[in-house]
Amino acid sequence: MMQEQQFSDVVDLIRKEDSRFGKGAYRFVQEALDFTIRKRQEETPRPTTRHVTGQELLEGIREFALEQYGPMTKTLLSEWGIEVTLHFGEIVFQLIDYGILGKTKEDSLEDFADGYDFEEAFCDPFLPESKRAKKSGRSTDNN
Repeated sequence: MMQEQQFSDVVDLIRKEDSRFGKGAYRFVQEALDFTIRKRQEETPRPTTRHVTGQELLEGIREFALEQYGPMTKTLLSEWGIEVTLHFGEIVFQLIDYGILGKTKEDSLEDFADGYDFEEAFCDPFLPESKRAKKSGRSTDNN
């Protein structure tokens, strides 16, 4: 992986052009990508590639965020300016543009559009079971 100072310098350059996302958002996405790659390698006996699709990364981001930040995830992401899954894609593609990450010709920003609802992904797992059932419209009485 790239040296910490180099990564930090690149993020500073990106943020000079586009300051929508906090500096921590870039580190978070990089760490979530590493998490996703490691998890995939554990699940696949002999992985042939390190490449992760947008959908795989979104799921990895969700799992990594919940593991790292728990019920504070949505609040922290909001602090960094990340409100929808497309924002993760925008960060990824900024890192691609600066040579930090690579992509295949099949990869596109649209891969990150409408991946999941932040409330459902980052808040609902911490609701009591009874509240999750009511929220989803299911009755807990006659299931």
